[in-house]
Amino acid sequence: MSKQITIYDTTLRDGTQAENFNISVEDKIRISLKLDEMGIDFIEGGWPGANPSSVQYFEDIRNYALKHSRITAFGSTRNFNNPADQDPNLKALLAAKTAGITIFGKTWDVHVHDALRISLDDNLLIIVESLRFLRPHVRHLFYDAEHFFDGFKQNREYALATLDQAILGGVECLVLCDTNGGTLPIEIPAIIAAVQAHLAAGKSAVPLGIHAHNDTETAVANSLIAISLGAAQVQGTINGYGERCGNANLTSIIPALALKMDYEFAAAANLHLLSETSRFVNELANLPHNKYQPYVGAAAFAHKGGIHVHAVERNPLTYEHIEPEKVGNQRRILISDQSGKSNILHKAKQLGLNLDSKDPVVTAILKELKELENQGFLYEGADASFELLMRRALGTQRRYFELKGFRVINQKDDMNSPPQAEATIRIEVGGETVHTAAMGDGPVNALDKALRKALTRFYPKLTDVRLEDYKVRVLTSEHGTGARVRVLIESCDSHTSWGTVGVSHDILEASWQALVDSITFKLMKDEQEQ
Repeated sequence: MSKQITIYDTTLRDGTQAENFNISVEDKIRISLKLDEMGIDFIEGGWPGANPSSVQYFEDIRNYALKHSRITAFGSTRNFNNPADQDPNLKALLAAKTAGITIFGKTWDVHVHDALRISLDDNLLIIVESLRFLRPHVRHLFYDAEHFFDGFKQNREYALATLDQAILGGVECLVLCDTNGGTLPIEIPAIIAAVQAHLAAGKSAVPLGIHAHNDTETAVANSLIAISLGAAQVQGTINGYGERCGNANLTSIIPALALKMDYEFAAAANLHLLSETSRFVNELANLPHNKYQPYVGAAAFAHKGGIHVHAVERNPLTYEHIEPEKVGNQRRILISDQSGKSNILHKAKQLGLNLDSKDPVVTAILKELKELENQGFLYEGADASFELLMRRALGTQRRYFELKGFRVINQKDDMNSPPQAEATIRIEVGGETVHTAAMGDGPVNALDKALRKALTRFYPKLTDVRLEDYKVRVLTSEHGTGARVRVLIESCDSHTSWGTVGVSHDILEASWQALVDSITFKLMKDEQEQ
């Protein structure tokens, strides 16, 4: 028998409290539409009384007809000095005109004494009065019992008394918050059982929710355990963003509930959008993708060891706990010095290259791969360079241009002025020699510009290419400034991205290798699409 659960997303409020997580009102709208497409039940848009951008968001989101998600506004119980109907925070929540409102109140007596500086009874009063005031004006009313687990462990009776007041106020769901993120999974069952027994004794049918933080790396575990014990709502953020160490990660919780725990909810039908949604939030927040993230990370279904790859080829279940396609991800076979023939054959199949395991070319490619990686080449993040390596071994790779020479000058005129870089290059394309020059922000940038300038006349689509990332790694630091370096370049156009690699004692030569592979790969793909 399937079970029901409600997914409550707080990326736009709790998530934005993460370090370096900054998004505009327009970005918040776009994320809301993406979460609605995903089938998230509730989207917490922010605290309307806290800043003007949240107010603007609630005004703007009303211009969109969401298919499934309901927007909620977040705030606190009233200030003790203000009657509920005159409290600016509560009035701002109603002015947001959302389908739902979530307010938090103090559960831990330490916070009542030290933060609010009021009596325990006065705190109970502001909880019930705040909720009673809001109840007639909103369709969904949730109560976040802030610091519940810490409060319960220090003063059990008082923590439970705060829940009683929330129930009297007409709350729809009591959300137990591990605000400091210090509660361990082994503590969750006994506390939730005590809460359930208390509610049953009072003949209350108000469901529980869970809101966990990740300070002990257990937010997902705590959330799943709470749900297994009867919690009907789970709160979290996309990619686990949040203050300090983050919140419970919905991109891990959602597939676990749907695929492993047999729960029903709208987003379960849209799991194929999960990886896309994860990347979408990262892109708008201008934060890097965590490749090691479960379910949605690029490495989540990546296989490197030859034995693993051979087994996965026969039956993916041997090294994959779910099919990657179910969460919109994909299987990746990594190419490295640990690769066996299975890796090479799988990669060739992906690229549409017809190779047989007994073909001597496979052994030759594997031998060259191991020799190159021994020199410092790394193909795990440079699939484009490896594809070119394979095609060269097969004799099918076209040379789009020939280098006749390049020179790079880096000149600094005085101590207080930045250096100026200039690159000159001679290349031959189809029997025609081109000699050109370009200035750049550093020698590598100058060389990149000069090469593109020379080639664009012959290959106009190169104007679409931009360099997304450039990394330099010193491989043999014991040789000091004469050390071998590896350059990894991430390039992209309007359709896709690709990685290339170069290795040399000379950083310009290593960069040149990676640049040439990047441009060659782009030209090859354009040619294949014609």
